[in-house]
Amino acid sequence: MGSITNILVGLAVVVLVVQRQMRVQRLDTERRFWLLPLILGALALRDPRLVDHQHTALSAGLLAAGLVAVLAMGTAWGWTVRIWRDSDGSVLVKGTRATVAAWCGMIAVRIGLYAVGAALHVHQAGSSLMLGMAVLLLVRSFVVNWRARSLEPSRPAAALH
Repeated sequence: MGSITNILVGLAVVVLVVQRQMRVQRLDTERRFWLLPLILGALALRDPRLVDHQHTALSAGLLAAGLVAVLAMGTAWGWTVRIWRDSDGSVLVKGTRATVAAWCGMIAVRIGLYAVGAALHVHQAGSSLMLGMAVLLLVRSFVVNWRARSLEPSRPAAALH
């Protein structure tokens, strides 16, 4: 696939993820939320082109800056999600406008980092985006699960009367 196709596919995935996050969803706090990020991260780290060996320091710096940005975005994403208990005790989550703003900020930062790399003639592999997505999902899931576990347990409806 060409770079334009990659960008369009990436944007479509982001739109679908954000759109999904804006709907109420049940959160399974017992799910192994770390498994998918672990797999994505392992696949990304296996790519020998993750760092451009002709521009090692610049490439590693851009990769590190991107990972710091996704750490911040994952944290923001996790804290901007609304979390509450349903009457049956299940935990529900829903993104807010702040969630969308966090995504827009992240996209702007990623485009900026990509532009800097392109201007410096640093090759940026797609695996860096995969590694970033792994970190993003891991941090977001950790924050949301931590917040959900700190919710007060709901009382049965019969106990309220």
